[in-house]
Amino acid sequence: MPGSAELFMEKRRMPGKEVLKKKNMTYRDILKKVDHTLLKQPSTWEQIKEICDDAVKFGTASVCIPPSFVKQAAEYLGDRMPVCTVIGFPNGYNTTAVKVFETKEALKEGAKEIDMVINIGWAKMGQYDKILAEINELKKACGDHILKVIIETCLLTEEEKIKMCETVSASDADFIKTSTGFSTAGATKPDVALMKAHMAAGKKIKAAGGIADFNDAKEFVLLGADRLGTSRLVDQAKKKGVDLDAEV
Repeated sequence: MPGSAELFMEKRRMPGKEVLKKKNMTYRDILKKVDHTLLKQPSTWEQIKEICDDAVKFGTASVCIPPSFVKQAAEYLGDRMPVCTVIGFPNGYNTTAVKVFETKEALKEGAKEIDMVINIGWAKMGQYDKILAEINELKKACGDHILKVIIETCLLTEEEKIKMCETVSASDADFIKTSTGFSTAGATKPDVALMKAHMAAGKKIKAAGGIADFNDAKEFVLLGADRLGTSRLVDQAKKKGVDLDAEV
């Protein structure tokens, strides 16, 4: 029995779906979908400043950084690049009130996008109504700013992943996101295919953690990822000096 990714690839071969299979992408096209990320605990301002500079140089979607650096990064970048930060990260078991406070503080300090972690224990207990309410509380705090919901796929069963797709689809959030990158695994192609199959129209998908290279990133995009959370792609573009307008 083929898995989710294989089933999705089969769907791409059906009439009207060939465009997905054959779609050409340049390095620049992929980099535009990247949240250039640095969330490691020992991160310093010099390292954050470097990824800000690289994000601007390579035209990524945003920089995703720890909350403690948001104000400094936002002041440094100005209008050159949106700042994204993480809330309830990486474990997700902060109270909703704490997550709302974190969100409001981050936005006040200049964040333009928020990536929140769900309470995974609630998912395990089937308390999806509580997860939905929490997501909507954070989106209320975000207003017009983008909210992405990290469900930590590596800790969920397939049934729980589908229920989380339904929950995020029913919420006011903008994106569902696979992973924090701080648990047992990151994004997988079957999980992105599952999200594409179960998310409501208009909701977007972010794959994060473990994206190996540009070819890997292209496959995630073809499967349905609208954003990619990674630091590797910019690092590889820097080291290899790639022609950004060349096809991947």
